[in-house]
Parts: sequence; C-alpha cells; structure tokens
Amino acid sequence: MRQNIGVEDALKTLLEHASPLEALEQVPLPSAFGRVLGADLLSKVNHPDDDDSSLDGYACREADARSAAVGSPVKLRVVGSSPAGKPFQGTLGAGEAVQIFTGAPIPKGADSIVRVEDTLREGEYVWLMRPAGNSEIRHKGDDLRAGQTYLRRGEVLTAGRVGLAAAMGYPEVPVLVRPRVGILATGDEVVEPGQTLPYGGVYNSNSYALAGLVQDAGGEPVLLGKVSDSIDGLRGQLLRAGQLELLLTAGGVSMGEHDIVRQMLEREGEILFWKVKIQPGGPFLFARWGGMPLMGLPGNPVSAMVIFLLFGRPFLFKLLSRTDPPLSTRKAIADTPFAANPTKQAYRRGILSWKNGHYHVSSTGNQSSGVLRSMVEGNALVVLPAGVSASAGDAVEVVLLPN
Repeated sequence: MRQNIGVEDALKTLLEHASPLEALEQVPLPSAFGRVLGADLLSKVNHPDDDDSSLDGYACREADARSAAVGSPVKLRVVGSSPAGKPFQGTLGAGEAVQIFTGAPIPKGADSIVRVEDTLREGEYVWLMRPAGNSEIRHKGDDLRAGQTYLRRGEVLTAGRVGLAAAMGYPEVPVLVRPRVGILATGDEVVEPGQTLPYGGVYNSNSYALAGLVQDAGGEPVLLGKVSDSIDGLRGQLLRAGQLELLLTAGGVSMGEHDIVRQMLEREGEILFWKVKIQPGGPFLFARWGGMPLMGLPGNPVSAMVIFLLFGRPFLFKLLSRTDPPLSTRKAIADTPFAANPTKQAYRRGILSWKNGHYHVSSTGNQSSGVLRSMVEGNALVVLPAGVSASAGDAVEVVLLPN
C-alpha cells in the first residue's frame, strides 16, 4: 500500500483504474439535456434546405433595382407573397417583386432582396428606395450540410447541442448510460436530517452534497444511507448495493480504531493508496473491493467535497469519455492572504470576482474543513503548493467550483 503520495500521482493512479463505459441508451430530446453523447451525429438535412431570406422585404432581380434611391425610387409590380412555410410557387419576371418574409425560400427568378424598411407599398406596386442586394440571402446548407458531422461522442448535450440535434432531424439521441455511484456515510454519530439530533451527533450532509456533485459530473447517485462503526455492517451494506461503477464512502478512512472502511479494505480489498499530500482531505483512500473502485473520502464535509471535485469528478469524466475538462482554472490576484501548509498542497476556499480587467480572489474566512457554508459562500479554490503562502497582491491559481 502506497502512502503519503502527491496530488498528481494520486490522480494518475485513479485514472488508470477508470475504464470508459460503452453502454448506450436512446433518450428523447426533452430528456437529453446534460447527458453525454454516445456517438457522432451527422446531419440528416441541409439547413436551410434552399436559399432563403434572413429578413422581411421584397425579393426581386438585382438588375431591376440597381438604380433605386430615395430621390429616384424604382417601381415594381408585386406578383405574390412568400411567407415561411408557404413559399411562392411561380417564377418572378422582369419588373416584378414578391413580398418575402424571414425564412422563406427565394422565389425562382429572383436574386436579391430589399428590406421592407427601404420600400413603400402602393397597392399592387412597391417603390424601392435602395438598391437590392444578395447579402441578406442565406444560401442552402449555410448552417448544416446533410451527411456532415456536427456533434461528437463525449460532448455534453448543452441546450445549444440539443437544439442542433433537433435541427439535424433527430427526435432522440444515443447517450452514455450514467455510471452508478454508490454513496455511503459511516459513523455512529451520523444522523439523518429530520431526526432528533442526539448529544454528539451530526446530520448527514455528506451524502446529499456528494449526490449533487455526482449528478453534476454526469453520474447517477445511489444513496446507501449510513452504516455504524461495524465492519460486518459495512460489508453487508456494500453487498446489498448491487452493481456500481464507483463507490464513495464518507468517513472511516483515518487511523482510529473506529475507521472501519480502511480496516475492512486492509483485510478484504486492495488499497492502491492511502493518504495524499493535500489539505483538506489528507486521509483520502483509493482501493478496489470485489473488483469495484472505491474512494474513501474523509468525514469532514468540506474535505469530502473538495476531494470528490479534484479526484472523483475527473474519474467520472473518464468513465463517460467526456471531451470537456473536468475543472477550469484561472489566474487571479489575491485580495487577502492565503496561508500555506508546510508539507501539503493546499486548496483554500475563495470568492472569485472580476474587477478592473482582472480576476481577484478573497478568502471565505475560516478555512476549517468543518465549515461547510464556505462551499456556498465561495466559488473557487486557491491552489497553494506545499510551503507556499500568498500575500495580498500576489498572483495565484484558482480552480473554479462547478456551477
């Protein structure tokens, strides 16, 4: 068992044990938002499917309207109308115009458009106050060409991508099946919200915070409740969990006699590493139990969340073959001091803002790993290498908290 390893070493080891999933399912477009696309999609259609108008106006021949001016308008006979969905069926001749609306195909015989603002209608005739042009014509396939790939496997289906899939002609899309992630709290002191809190007890915040982080990363959280400080109880709870792509435990990974997760894994599993040179979350453990990857997170709520963000989120991204980075970073100017840890890489909670053309970051205050509200008040983690502090005015690297 490897102990006290660095952050990069720990992440590398984790990702080596994350095997990308292959299972797909078809979901209708209303259910596709936020899912990960499971296959490349090529367009079934051209869009537009013919040359069309990008505005309301009059379609005509450029040669007929070339001399039009405010003081010398050109008069054309209006021979029809072409709204979107009901295109003009005839062929436009010399001296003629068709009233056209945004999205309607350009009539046969026409090659230019005059904006309605530059015209004056008079019965069956229209006066053009400006020359006609073709810059407002959207050509066939300008947006999409049939047979060309526009969406690719591993992309998260944002609102724009779902809309694009619809425009390409897909009523449903193939997506990666969400990895099932078990979440188990440990400890006799842990009590479910809503129950009477006994002396020395603490409400189970970890399970629900982690469930939100798992869902945000593309996984399906499976809440397994909590187990008391009993190895037999822990084992039984895990056996009842069913097939999981990852198991998260909160608590029970430190050095005490009640740290049952570590004890059970030492006897029955394979611990790949235990303890990482990181603050918060140093007791972090990664193992395999019955072939299942298991991340033993510390029990302090901030530690559990930070460790999942830095390690669990990239793990799920790899399972889903996501093409976007799991975390985003920025360079910022520290507006308050941030204290170093002498031997560990520290992640301090901060409030990131944009001021005077630069990102600035200030501390959320108390950096204890038990101050959960700092994960609400803050929106970033300030990264400090071991032994390196930051004074006000220093440039620092920050990791953005998702959402």
